[in-house]
Amino acid sequence: MKLDRLISILVILLRKERVQAKELAEMFEVSTRTILRDVDAINLAGIPIVTYQGINGGIGIAEGYRLDKSVLTNEDIAAIITTLKGMSKTLPNTKHEVLMEKLKNVLPVSQLEILNTKVNQLVIDLSPWGGNDCLKEKLALIRQAIENTKKIEFSYIDLHGNRTKRKVEPYSLVLKGQKWYVYAWCCLRQDFRLFKISRIKELIISDSVYEPREVSLDQLPWEDRWGQASHNMIALELIFEKEMENIIEEWFGEDRVKDEQGRIMVKSLMPENEWLYGFILSFGTTVEVISPPHVRSILGEISKGIYEKYSK
Repeated sequence: MKLDRLISILVILLRKERVQAKELAEMFEVSTRTILRDVDAINLAGIPIVTYQGINGGIGIAEGYRLDKSVLTNEDIAAIITTLKGMSKTLPNTKHEVLMEKLKNVLPVSQLEILNTKVNQLVIDLSPWGGNDCLKEKLALIRQAIENTKKIEFSYIDLHGNRTKRKVEPYSLVLKGQKWYVYAWCCLRQDFRLFKISRIKELIISDSVYEPREVSLDQLPWEDRWGQASHNMIALELIFEKEMENIIEEWFGEDRVKDEQGRIMVKSLMPENEWLYGFILSFGTTVEVISPPHVRSILGEISKGIYEKYSK
């Protein structure tokens, strides 16, 4: 886009004393004449551009003129770059790379080393261990659909394994609890829904363009999604073996009590469903359900079935 190119040229001129039109043309893959028109546009916007003749000539901003760069501090720029680097691991986008370079170009060379040090102090990597090309492909398609206000179609598998065909109007990609979701208007349910990306299969972008509906994302409509997803919330009491302390802190936080043997008691409010049974069983013999009694019975039956299957 021309606007992106104009901003990029301006950023380069802020950093360099002067640059040749031919060099800019090669950088942006346009003609020299196009660059000269861009420079005229920047000049008309009130930023004085000077053309220097001779061997060391080129294009530059008039001496003594500068833009106010105090809007963003070095710390602000470092925070933005850190976030962009983290997002680019899961959402590859050349715009992220270009924006990071633009931000770096605002600073003089003498401050780039300090900036790199600040950026390296915090690393955000939202991609799963081992990578996930399928997830990246889905996220890229959904993001493309959102930008072009196009409907998407897919097969969706719910918590109980039921498969339905959906056509939706996507509005937002949501990263919550280390899982990706798409917040969209569902044509089947005639309401907004939160779809888990890992349960979306056979995803395609439709040719249908939708008119965006009014929706306020400031209210974080997915905030209470867990409670809405299951009305059967239960109070769990679990007791873990002491060697599980670090794992417990990761899943349940620091609110826990130890008994005389050093075992750890945890209380938590969770929705009762198949996911819950699998979650508890994933801890193997290091956990025991104290209450409610019916969950103990269900897990006992599941464990019995597992034993019978693998003892043959």
